[in-house]
Amino acid sequence: MRIFHVFLMTLALLLTPAIARAQGAFGTGEPHIAARLLPESAAPAPGRDTIIAFAMMPEAGWHGYWENPGDAGLGMTVKWTLPRGVSIGALRYPVPETLMIAGLMNHVYEGPYAILAPLTVAPDVPAGARLPIRARADWLACTDKICVPEGADLSLDLVVGDGQVRPADQARFDRWRAHLPRPLGAQASYAVTDGRLRIAVPFPAGAQASDVHLFPLAEGFARYAAVQKIQRDGDRLLIETEAEQGFKGGPVQAVLRTGDHSGFLLTAAPGQVPAPRGGGAQTILIALGGAILGGLLLNIMPCVFPILGLKALSLARAGGDEREVRREALAYAAGVIATCLLLGGALLALRAAGAAVGWAFQLQDPRIILLLFLLVTAIAFNLAGLFELRGFGGGERLAAKGGMTGSFWTGALVAFVATPCTGPFMGAALGAALVLPLGAALAIFAGLGLGLALPFVLLAWLPALRSRLPRPGPWMERLQRIFSIPMFLTSLGLAWLLGQQRGVPAMTIGLGAALLLALLLWWLGGRQHRGKSGGLIVLIGALALLGGGIALLPAKAPAAAAAQASGAVPFDEARLASLRAQGKPVFLYFTADWCLTCKANEAAAIDRAETRAAFDKAGVTVMVGDWTNADPAITRFLEGQGRSGVPLYLWYAPGKEAQALPQLLTPSTLTALAR
Repeated sequence: MRIFHVFLMTLALLLTPAIARAQGAFGTGEPHIAARLLPESAAPAPGRDTIIAFAMMPEAGWHGYWENPGDAGLGMTVKWTLPRGVSIGALRYPVPETLMIAGLMNHVYEGPYAILAPLTVAPDVPAGARLPIRARADWLACTDKICVPEGADLSLDLVVGDGQVRPADQARFDRWRAHLPRPLGAQASYAVTDGRLRIAVPFPAGAQASDVHLFPLAEGFARYAAVQKIQRDGDRLLIETEAEQGFKGGPVQAVLRTGDHSGFLLTAAPGQVPAPRGGGAQTILIALGGAILGGLLLNIMPCVFPILGLKALSLARAGGDEREVRREALAYAAGVIATCLLLGGALLALRAAGAAVGWAFQLQDPRIILLLFLLVTAIAFNLAGLFELRGFGGGERLAAKGGMTGSFWTGALVAFVATPCTGPFMGAALGAALVLPLGAALAIFAGLGLGLALPFVLLAWLPALRSRLPRPGPWMERLQRIFSIPMFLTSLGLAWLLGQQRGVPAMTIGLGAALLLALLLWWLGGRQHRGKSGGLIVLIGALALLGGGIALLPAKAPAAAAAQASGAVPFDEARLASLRAQGKPVFLYFTADWCLTCKANEAAAIDRAETRAAFDKAGVTVMVGDWTNADPAITRFLEGQGRSGVPLYLWYAPGKEAQALPQLLTPSTLTALAR
């Protein structure tokens, strides 16, 4: 992650004179962080410890780095040259500050600071012996725009004595020691669940703590730039953030900041972490709001548009009967919410059983695709007038029952087909649902359904809005015929998706079953025109076609070639890490053939000549994760990003963490990144 800075530091070590001239080019000829090596006692006593300090003085606007610099930067390195009988322990850093630059979290010092080191003189060193202490120190000095590798050869000449400390030096070192993290004295515990890291830190309820932040001492524990939620719980501090990908567990060390350059050094081990008191309700409410808003926005997403005609027809057929309109709206909302709950419950059950699945898992099963293909084909032929679907009407006696039943199943179909497209606000909400308790998770899935059904419900319960709709009349039949076109297109899309999942044989089986179903529906329509029935025969025939088609579907998916054909490389987490280590820019996106938003973005922004040209010029590697079929590796990666579905677009600039891009892309968005 910091290979670029390591390279600069290597040059600094090898080309010290050139670096010094480069510093002069900035106008001062001096380092931007001045360093001095100072002793607490100029006459250390044999057999006793004393402290020496690197006193660092950054220029205004410049900063140095803590021992774990965060997402960017480098801590200070020191090479000692010591006389016989003298040893120096590990460097001790003061509690750092946080500095966020371009989405990267830096652990820094923006004002004067001191790095301390214990110095020990052996008992057998005679009094009066001279102790020449030499140190080569190298560090990185940065602003918010540039970084300069700097270094200095520092020296101390001590004389073995009685260890006396002057009062002024004592006061100065006491101030520096006050900024060192103190041992906590009790072990903290942590737990990782679905990429979320929760830490319980023993901390007295009466103790003061402000501007609390956890700084991991080693990489690989927590994602530095992630938000840290802090809550007091009696004699504990509860911290929740994102775990680093690939975290392997075991004891970890960190510094807990509890004030201005003050804090504690703690050790945390895996263990039980209590749920926050009160904070969980806030998390649930935020996730629920995101789910409702995400469901509401699904009404304008491309994956929902082919079914909007069914809603309009349902309202129009209800006419001016206020009670009928509201009953149909409630039935429609019930169908949407029930389907979302059913899908959410199935998702949670599969995950509890150990399956690596995410949102839209149902469209990763070709059997479900075949079912949807036949169902949408039947609806399309109904809208085209081939036969009458009794659920939409068919006599005054069946109007109430049939209308509500038709509205319920219309809502169910809308939810079943529409929800796999993860729109804005849905990603974070559904990601939260996967880590919340069962009741809260189901409430979020119900909220998604409520948002999807909300426009239809508002039209039904607000007569002023409904009065703007055209009155029932001959236009309804023409509109019904028009809306059969997008439904036929949806049917063709499902046939194509079946081929993508199981190859040309599966597509042929699906088209054959649809053709036979169309013949059955044509026969039913003829009988209906003569006043006869036959729906039960058609239903049995349709179920037989579905069962036979499922039995004949190929068991294995064809080899994926989409990524290679478009010049992209298939998603591989190890390869992604290798590309990032080499400092290469990467555009990583996750897609699925059943996600219309994904396909719209690919056609409108990703697979465009200007985008490919800009990426080629900048040396950008395009990596694609195809989630059309279930892929546990992609599911785990999505969960690590706090997502449970696609699309997801990530941009990795050299040496930086992932930048999540909007879910609706334009060519200018991508070409600007490449520039």
